[in-house]
Amino acid sequence: MKRVITIQHPQSEQHVNRMIGSWGNWDLTENGIAQAHNIGKRLFTEIGNDKYSIYSSDLLRAKHTAAIISSYLNTDPIYDNRLREFNLGKAVGQSKEWAKNNLYCPVWTDTIDWADTADGQVFFGAESRREVWRRVSHFVDTVVAQSCDNFILVSHSGTLSVLFAIWLGMDLESLDLCTFWGKSGGVSFLREDTDGHRIISRLSDMSYIK
Repeated sequence: MKRVITIQHPQSEQHVNRMIGSWGNWDLTENGIAQAHNIGKRLFTEIGNDKYSIYSSDLLRAKHTAAIISSYLNTDPIYDNRLREFNLGKAVGQSKEWAKNNLYCPVWTDTIDWADTADGQVFFGAESRREVWRRVSHFVDTVVAQSCDNFILVSHSGTLSVLFAIWLGMDLESLDLCTFWGKSGGVSFLREDTDGHRIISRLSDMSYIK
């Protein structure tokens, strides 16, 4: 049985300064650092000496999270740009208020970066959901599926929503109608049983940051 733990990085600077996250190189806040330590301590008590390979987005807020968590699990993280958040193109470095006023395509209600179709380009130069799907699928197929290891994956909200759909064997177009919302610091548990069934047993558990 293969086990995968995903971690949405905890509070980072763009959560408090009202800026776009995306490929901006924001670090964790002091609160986010404390939350990452709490996640690491809790995971250590739960998985003990079980071997997990840790992969992380190479954006600073995820890298910092992975470095803290890996210090409790006695392993070194591997940084992979396929786990990055959506590239929002021209919106990178801009405020969320700017983003609301410069959308290129329709988005879901109460969002500023989740296009209503797989090929929607939210801002000039932004990745579509299809493009993110391709890079995350490639990561799952070439890293996760081809290894006997258990994995901890540190990533971002939009990217993890795509990863969960891929894990369950959903079609890309399904995310035009439904999605998986997580919260900063949420920990999710995925597994594949001996018959190849893929399961999400817990989604965005927020108790780990406390």
